[in-house]
Amino acid sequence: MSPRIALISATPAAIPPAVNALATGFPQAQPWNILDDRLLADVGEDGRTPALDDRMRRLIDYAVTGGADGVLLTCSLYGEVTKQVDAPVPLLAPDEAAFDDALSSGHSRILVVASLASALSDSTARFEQAARDKGITVEVGGVFAPDKLIETCRAHSGGWDLVLLAQYSLAPAAEELSSALGLPVVSGPRSAAARLKAVIGA
Repeated sequence: MSPRIALISATPAAIPPAVNALATGFPQAQPWNILDDRLLADVGEDGRTPALDDRMRRLIDYAVTGGADGVLLTCSLYGEVTKQVDAPVPLLAPDEAAFDDALSSGHSRILVVASLASALSDSTARFEQAARDKGITVEVGGVFAPDKLIETCRAHSGGWDLVLLAQYSLAPAAEELSSALGLPVVSGPRSAAARLKAVIGA
């Protein structure tokens, strides 16, 4: 049977990039979409709350008890919740594999791109922490691009040698952005699909 991969999303915009990445990078997988579209809307100025984290943990449990062979969270804001769960199947934070790919790329000047200010600050801070945890020295910059993604990134891309997309919703633009900037672009969905294939297989 095909491995069932539960994709837990906090916004509908993250679903197509995650599904498409599995279709390309792990075609044997069967995606199972689980959506709570209030998980982002209910986040206040103070960020996630214990109640919201508990909601995400219940969704993870629902996926596991429902027969998922692997679970991928697609919202970066909830990535830390994976550290609170001892799952019996592979459980990935949205950008865990992408962070590893960026840090193992050999590039030391990395530009994080997001279309939401909260996603930019959150992803940048967690990426810098991931680098410290691995003992890797990188220079990290950030670009807030709420619209005109390519134009905005082109204006800020000088001197950087790799782009890291902070949101799944930006993943469809990865190849066009890479071509426009002449830089490699790492996206969460593609890296996660490759990681899931490696740890689960068919």
